[in-house]
Amino acid sequence: MKLPTLNDNPFMKPMEWVSLLLLAGLILVVLPVALDSFRLNLVGKYLTYAFVALGLVICWGYCGILSLGQGVFFGLGGYCMAMYLKLEASSVENTRIQSTPGIPDFMDWNQVTALPWFWKPFHSLPLTLIAVVAVPTLFAFVIGAAMFKRRVGGTYFAIITQAIAAILTILIVGQQGYTGGINGITDLRTLNGWDIRTDAAKTILYFVNGGLLIACILVAQAVKRSKLGRILVAMRDKEDRVRFSGYAVASFKIFAFCLAAAFAAVGGAMFTLQVGFMSPSFVGIVPSIEMVIYTAVGGRLSLFGAVYGTLLVNWAKTSFSESFPELWLFGLGALFIAVVLAFPNGLAGIWRQHVEPRLSRKPKSPALPAVLPHGAPAE
Repeated sequence: MKLPTLNDNPFMKPMEWVSLLLLAGLILVVLPVALDSFRLNLVGKYLTYAFVALGLVICWGYCGILSLGQGVFFGLGGYCMAMYLKLEASSVENTRIQSTPGIPDFMDWNQVTALPWFWKPFHSLPLTLIAVVAVPTLFAFVIGAAMFKRRVGGTYFAIITQAIAAILTILIVGQQGYTGGINGITDLRTLNGWDIRTDAAKTILYFVNGGLLIACILVAQAVKRSKLGRILVAMRDKEDRVRFSGYAVASFKIFAFCLAAAFAAVGGAMFTLQVGFMSPSFVGIVPSIEMVIYTAVGGRLSLFGAVYGTLLVNWAKTSFSESFPELWLFGLGALFIAVVLAFPNGLAGIWRQHVEPRLSRKPKSPALPAVLPHGAPAE
């Protein structure tokens, strides 16, 4: 009997390495060469949503947990970064005309006379970088522990995450003096003294964004190929059987949900840096559902498909919004219906079923004439 080896379950198959190189080449070489600074920054904004789609591949595709509130974690990561940038832009020198210099302008407008305690840690860039990942992940852990320990899942969990997104949006809008309200946190200028508003800075941030996305793909791939990934798939298909085998199903679900939240938070922080603001419009129900559609179009079982799906849907959104702004939501709904009915595995499913077999098919070698023994009569 042949014993299993490490090569039986490689980190990435040859075709997956090719897919990664093609995606990296597209993001880091082709698009920067082909697009001007404005369009490149627009693609950079699209790529920040791809972090959320990657998390949904792990959470929804491989673990079977459909979250309709991923905008919550995207927004929390973005707000953490925006708080640091806003404090740096609100120095005493820059705000000397305010009633209370040294605090953000929206606080001064709302008669807040001192910086709130939960804003003070964001004077430090290292603490901010930690908070970008830690705060959304901790929030996801609390939600996951409260739900999964009580075996809440399926449609009920999806509805609850929607409700959380709606509640957080209302909370952010209502606490205008501490969050900026409906306008969000704007007028962000520098990152540790570096002006992020110039075209050169936005181009550098684009490459940082692309590099982080590739790193998150590798992390997700490591989870997918590990024993943990196989347990997640088993839970999705036969949860009771996994539970009866002695595994703590709730703990695995919490891990997948927290990992998806961490990915989304990194995307939110990069969105704030690239776009220059963060508002509650990216936290609510509608953006969270759009993020699910990105994953569904690309393929909820494909890490690379999720990125391509995000780019495709957002490119279509921009194109339609420029020409037919009132029709985009109808087009988005029709796209989601088409995905469910026509190609449920998304673009990745079409690739695997119709394109990949043709690429891997070996050409038939021409038949060679039979070699007859010397002196044998030919038939």
